[in-house]
Amino acid sequence: MDVLIPTFERNEELAVTLAGLAAQSSPDFRVVISDQSSVTAAWTSPAVAAMVRVLRAQGRVVELLKHVPRKGMAEHRQFMLDQAKAENVLFLDDDVWLEPDSLKRLDAALEELGCGFVGMAPQGLSYIADKRPEQASNFSPWNGPIEPERIRPDTDAFQRWPLHSAANLVHLSADLGIRAGQWLAYRIAWLGGCVMYRTSALKEAGGFRFWTDIPQTHAGEDVLAQWRVMEMYGGAGILPSGAVHLEAPTTIPDRNVQAYDEYTERKETSVMNEAPNPIQIQKFLGGIDYPTNRETLIARAKASGADENAIAALQNLPDKEYGGPTDVSEAISGT
Repeated sequence: MDVLIPTFERNEELAVTLAGLAAQSSPDFRVVISDQSSVTAAWTSPAVAAMVRVLRAQGRVVELLKHVPRKGMAEHRQFMLDQAKAENVLFLDDDVWLEPDSLKRLDAALEELGCGFVGMAPQGLSYIADKRPEQASNFSPWNGPIEPERIRPDTDAFQRWPLHSAANLVHLSADLGIRAGQWLAYRIAWLGGCVMYRTSALKEAGGFRFWTDIPQTHAGEDVLAQWRVMEMYGGAGILPSGAVHLEAPTTIPDRNVQAYDEYTERKETSVMNEAPNPIQIQKFLGGIDYPTNRETLIARAKASGADENAIAALQNLPDKEYGGPTDVSEAISGT
């Protein structure tokens, strides 16, 4: 897998994050660090440089990238996604420490569940004595296959968000008696900090390319990306969470603009009317066998009840062989 770590002005925290990765035994992973610090790169810090050396001594590939100027977190995440080469990709914040075997549990869960992503919501252990049963009241385990969901602020599923506050997942795991080596999938509104995607699923859902449609100063870009993946493939949180939040001050203090508020359903509908959204079109192509050609795509979409805009978008595709859903989505979006 690829572990992608965007960072900004957090040398000490990044060193701890890398130390957590160095304690992971499996699966094999490559680390990509993309730094947007204003002056010196994080890897010039002795602690970060030391942990980079440790990872490389373990045989890990560690790539160090400088990505400036800053154009917002969504743009930065899209830049990092463009670097991805592996089947699975973990977006890991630069202020999260992972306990040993966390990557192993995430990888096993994603493989078994077959959904678009799984994640471990980072826990603030300064709240370990602060039990909040009222915030855990919406906890709901997945019983059976993970199903696609549509999450928006006006849906009941949105009310699951307090579940990830404080140290709620630590208390839940203890109450449920989850044993070492076990894991449990549960329903989420979203989660941040430590999310493992199937790379193809994230790209098919558009990744973070919406960064051009929202203000540069924003938060919640990971929420919007996850909602789009969840609509196609579903997603889940994993207990116990092996992710610990370092509880450092945020580097994005202005959170007045939320990406999911800017990129609303109304905007998605408007965009689809002008140029159909690849995410929507993929819903009409479910179950198709690849590789395939344009005419087969059109026939499947018609049989699935696709509207005129979707059919027109497929008819405008180049007449060639398409190796998978990503090829189709990129051809539709012109990327």
